[in-house]
Amino acid sequence: MSRIQINRCKKGLLLKFLLSLVIIACLVQSAVALDTEKTGQSDQGLLAIVNARIVPVVGQEIPSGTILVENGKIKALGPDLKIPSGTRIVEARGLTAYPGMIDSYSSLGLVEISGVPATVDNRETGRINPQVKAIEALKYDSMHIPIARSNGIVAAVVAPSGGLIAGQSTLVKLDGWTNREMVIKESLALVVELPGLRGGRRGFMGLGAQQAAVSTEQALTELKELFDKARMYEVRREQAAKNLLLPRPDFDETSHCLLPVVKGELPVIFSVQADKDILQTIRFVQEQKIKAILYGVHQGYKVAEEIKQAGIPCLIGSLYEQPPVWEDGYDSLFLNPVLLHRAGVKIAFSSSSSSAAKDLPYHAAKAAAFGLDRLEALKAVTIYPAQIFGVDKLMGSLEAGKLANIVLAEGDLLELGTRIEKVFIEGREVDLNNRYTELLEKFRKREREK
Repeated sequence: MSRIQINRCKKGLLLKFLLSLVIIACLVQSAVALDTEKTGQSDQGLLAIVNARIVPVVGQEIPSGTILVENGKIKALGPDLKIPSGTRIVEARGLTAYPGMIDSYSSLGLVEISGVPATVDNRETGRINPQVKAIEALKYDSMHIPIARSNGIVAAVVAPSGGLIAGQSTLVKLDGWTNREMVIKESLALVVELPGLRGGRRGFMGLGAQQAAVSTEQALTELKELFDKARMYEVRREQAAKNLLLPRPDFDETSHCLLPVVKGELPVIFSVQADKDILQTIRFVQEQKIKAILYGVHQGYKVAEEIKQAGIPCLIGSLYEQPPVWEDGYDSLFLNPVLLHRAGVKIAFSSSSSSAAKDLPYHAAKAAAFGLDRLEALKAVTIYPAQIFGVDKLMGSLEAGKLANIVLAEGDLLELGTRIEKVFIEGREVDLNNRYTELLEKFRKREREK
């Protein structure tokens, strides 16, 4: 074959290749256009939820209105909104729109099957671990995350456990391909676990209760020493930076990680239960001048006025537990949030779990059944946790400018029989399929094939 023929052959192949690229580009463009036409969604990411009963939790309820979403945020909401052309329309007639719920304390993504150690990663070895971050161990594909999400929970505080200083909790949204993609606030609060109720009710028939190895007073004394050491560490670093003749202290990981706490930049979640221990913790917080949040507080109602005066919010522990002390009465855990709220304490409910995270609304419902105002119960799983953790400008209610975390339900969000029809996280409709729906379909199919 001559050189001219070879060159012609090469040019022919090149033309065919370029023609193929043009055809592929046209097909892709057609597919995108078809998809846009099918969804009715423009390049602006506009979405309108229409004819819904809207419960914003702040402000007046809207009996029938529209929520306009643009680029993942609520642009406007009201009874008579003009909807731009090209907007994707979601018909919500007969449904109620609520803000997505926030689980204020959970082990979502850290514990898969509590009885299988290989799937439990919620604690680190040792007692003092301020450097530990829950996000590092978060299992983003945990089966419990889509289960919780399908019940209207859009965000959760994931907290480590174990030791005196368990580590740093993280606030995550319940949607994302990786743990980093799920993060809302990576270092949310340091978790400190104080001894439980001494002589409390544990084990079968109340037997097996053991005295705590370390008292709350001893634990707080140890914590004070750690905080003082961190402050001195910072002073030495600052002096060394100003005066080159002074030696710079060796890097101390524990002190370094406690600096945001002693500076008042990072709050501390104190897991504390007994009334006497709560009072000791309040005094410690005031002396140390740190930001604090109380978690658990089973006997908080006994010192509700002191908690209110200290201005410390409370995360209510699981209401699935039994009263820790017989004398408190069978209903003490259910009345606890009611009495705390009446005293003026800001409260938020938590699942304190991974497998039971889906039941978050029912903890609020239990308190409502024992006297807590229903709207207050709803706020305690939406706007109140957002306020406690400083993200209320971002989420927690249905307001213009906030993330479009929206739940469409066929009834009251706190009722056990209510069906969740759609969930939107940052304006994107998320898949509600989960392990439960898979099993339901499996056994439905079995019945059909009989």
